[in-house]
Amino acid sequence: MLSPIPSWTPAKFKQWVISLLRKGTLRWPPRNDVLKSARTGKKLNKLTNRMSFHYKCNCCKKEYPSSQVCVDHIIPVVDVNTGFTSWDEYISRMFCSKDGFQVLCKDCHDSKTVEEQSRRL
Repeated sequence: MLSPIPSWTPAKFKQWVISLLRKGTLRWPPRNDVLKSARTGKKLNKLTNRMSFHYKCNCCKKEYPSSQVCVDHIIPVVDVNTGFTSWDEYISRMFCSKDGFQVLCKDCHDSKTVEEQSRRL
């Protein structure tokens, strides 16, 4: 895809569009429904000594404050075998239904990400 800004490379324009789409997922209702359903209640956050909502990790089943969880796409947005194929596929995977998301703690999310990246190479 060519950039409408002459000084931008196609790669820079693609990354700019991707960053906008990723920000948009923060307001995607199915994503927020999954986060809400993983909520286990308000508890004392041991890091801040304040009350905060805690969420259950879908992988390790432990509870974490909101600052330590991620909403993860179960099926990667960019296929690990074929890479980026089209904007239509990318967007449909990015804005999936509720059953396409899961809540993971940062450690489990990082492990899943490393495993996916190793399969991409």
